[in-house]
Amino acid sequence: MSDSGPGVSGEVSDDRRARRHERRRRPVSIVGILGELLLTAGALILLFLGWQLWWNDAIMAGQQSSAASDLSSEWIEADRAARGTETPPPEPTGYGDPVVGPAERTHGEAFAIMYVPRFGEDSQRRVAEGTGLDVLNSNYLGVGHYPGTQMPGQVGNFAIASHRSAYGGGMHEVEQLQLGDAIYIQTQDGWYTYRFRDFEYVVPEEVDVLAPVPHRPELQPTDRIITLTTCNPLYSTDERIVAYGVLESWQPISAGPPAEIAPIVATWES
Repeated sequence: MSDSGPGVSGEVSDDRRARRHERRRRPVSIVGILGELLLTAGALILLFLGWQLWWNDAIMAGQQSSAASDLSSEWIEADRAARGTETPPPEPTGYGDPVVGPAERTHGEAFAIMYVPRFGEDSQRRVAEGTGLDVLNSNYLGVGHYPGTQMPGQVGNFAIASHRSAYGGGMHEVEQLQLGDAIYIQTQDGWYTYRFRDFEYVVPEEVDVLAPVPHRPELQPTDRIITLTTCNPLYSTDERIVAYGVLESWQPISAGPPAEIAPIVATWES
């Protein structure tokens, strides 16, 4: 028996394994590298969108809510200081026609606060003049007033806009409004209580929803209404969802907030 047999066989076997291993190895290609880079970029984009739409949105919502609470407290404290400790607040009776603030406002000026209980306890937002991104994307504003439309309490259409998703989402829950839901507007003059009536879905170009009488700009208004506009559906700008409300009552700031929200407003001052 030869001693070389097993050694040669082992070498041949090793050589075959090496060739099979060599065949299994695939060369690195430009296409493969590009594919991996695209997958990584896609994952990073998804992470950014998640941060923008959820985490950053939640942070901005908290900032906008706190800013609105601070402004509300400033107006309440200013009224108390002006009346002095000797002057009691007025009795809760009829207060006549609503006080209407000046129509001329500086762009970006916060002149009102919107609070909708259906949107949640921390849904208060400042309302500023203008609907540009500097207002709607602001850390401290979030709701914009359409220039040329009426002011809170005025006969006609007090029309406002906000994001539905991202940048604080001031009208994120707008589709949850139910008939009769309250929409509260506070100014330095008083509190205006509107009641939700109905929805409408329109294309972005249909601006006659902002007319004093929506869709009928040729008519003279007789009602005091509020119009909330935001994008629809969520995370899209394809159309607008429009929510209409009608003024039910108003009361001066010296009378305090409406009884239904007085406990909530008290927490804004703490």
